Amino acid sequence: MYFAPPNFANTVGVDISFRLRSLAFPMAEWKEVLDDANDGSFTVEGLLRAKGSFRAPAIQSALRKLWLLSGEEGGLPSRLLSQAAGCEILAEICRLGGAPFTPARGGLAPWAERRCLELMHERLSEDISLNDLAAEARLSPFHFARMFKQSVGVPPRVYLTRLRVEKACELLEQTDLPVTQIALEVGYSSNQVLARVFLKHMRLSPTDYRRAVRDPVRSIALQ
Repeated sequence: MYFAPPNFANTVGVDISFRLRSLAFPMAEWKEVLDDANDGSFTVEGLLRAKGSFRAPAIQSALRKLWLLSGEEGGLPSRLLSQAAGCEILAEICRLGGAPFTPARGGLAPWAERRCLELMHERLSEDISLNDLAAEARLSPFHFARMFKQSVGVPPRVYLTRLRVEKACELLEQTDLPVTQIALEVGYSSNQVLARVFLKHMRLSPTDYRRAVRDPVRSIALQ
């Protein structure tokens, strides 16, 4: 991986064919999050002083989750996933740059945790954002994401994905809705996106899962 500062033109020369992926942070939108993470004591320019290539497993993990939902079929990551991944990446960039973190404030207040979980259930089919949830808890997005994980045990993006997969399983088991419609019901932009997420978590395609739970004897025989 390589850092490039804002408004800086890059030229990359390669000797062999391979895929090059780039991730950009519009700093007008992310500066507040960055300031919140380190009390405004570290600038983007300071974070990007590193020269040459580097490895960052935490950043690579966050990027893989984004690529999973950004395939050739036109799938797009939800706002929650995109914003949560952005917070994780900026947090890791801060750590790599030696920026001091603002101490975590503990978990969410019980009322805030309850309200945010209710909101995620109620708006499962919508493109809910990290900002929406943070506003309910009266916190900044960066601090909300950290406090949610302390309270619930997983980041908000992971919790939302689990809810969506569970609801998709329920609809596949109990209804005859087409997979495309089920994808929309649980907040995914297409059946291809649902299939990728479902395969990762359930080790089956949605169609194979429906067949297995509705006719397990025939499913075993086919295997």
